[in-house]
Amino acid sequence: MTETSEFAKSSTSVGSIDEERKAPLTPSQLIWRRFRKHRMAVVGGIGAVLLIIFIIGGSIIYPEARANETDLKARLSPPSETHWFGTDSVGRDVFIRIIYGGQISLFIGILAVTVSVSLGTLIGGIAAYYGGWVDSLLMRFTEAMLAIPSLFLLIVLAKFIGREVGQVVILGRTFSGSIGIVILVIGLTSWMYLARIVRASVLSIKELDYISASRALGASDTRIFFRHLVPNTLGPIIVSSTLGLAGAILTEAYVSFLGLGVQQPTSTWGNMMQQAQSFLTRGAWWMWVFPSTFIVFIILSVNLLGDGLRDAFDPRSSRHL
Repeated sequence: MTETSEFAKSSTSVGSIDEERKAPLTPSQLIWRRFRKHRMAVVGGIGAVLLIIFIIGGSIIYPEARANETDLKARLSPPSETHWFGTDSVGRDVFIRIIYGGQISLFIGILAVTVSVSLGTLIGGIAAYYGGWVDSLLMRFTEAMLAIPSLFLLIVLAKFIGREVGQVVILGRTFSGSIGIVILVIGLTSWMYLARIVRASVLSIKELDYISASRALGASDTRIFFRHLVPNTLGPIIVSSTLGLAGAILTEAYVSFLGLGVQQPTSTWGNMMQQAQSFLTRGAWWMWVFPSTFIVFIILSVNLLGDGLRDAFDPRSSRHL
């Protein structure tokens, strides 16, 4: 009798385990499972979170005024207990400038990606939803924008317009006009690929039954677009945002390294490297190594994260299930 009851209990537990295994997963659970099993994407996500903690935590510990605090007696000092990453040509602490330079670089990247994603989603979605001459006009405009060399345009505008703008106020903070030019040019010249992706997604989604039902119930085009179509294209949008952030940070580093982006004394990782190139021959390797390391670290982390999100949001991907 005891053996029979134990057998029944074991069979019941096995049956419950099988039922749990066979229970269908929601789309968000499937996305999380695919992402979680993509090891390099998890590493990239952890790296990006650690960098954000470093930037935010560092700004709490060190006031912003210390980023531009000079000490000519300590100029070009190598890394030490007092200055962990050494000092630059006028005695400013490289460690503190990397903290605030990272804030500006990420700030530019996030705002540029916001502009890019907003334009790409609207233009691609509207072109697919209305079709006809609207689709043809918007797609020809998209193709024309693809022919514009964004880096060349950014360099020209930053050189001839950025310094004349003076200062701009963004989210309550005052920046040089070159930052506004960098954000606008990166955002306005990087939305085209997302627009094509969103257009393809909306073309397939708008033919589904629930869209026809919403239209039959009297839902307006605006409601259908923002409540049904856009939420169902979040996968490509999130992936494009992640990868676009890395590209925006790298583009800002390009132009700042050329001396045409964000101007001193505001620090970014790009203009810190531009300043360092004059002192490499004098052995001040730390002025170049640390900013470049942080650029490589954030680009690698964000690209790994974006690659994992791309696989996680792909419903046909079974690589990590």
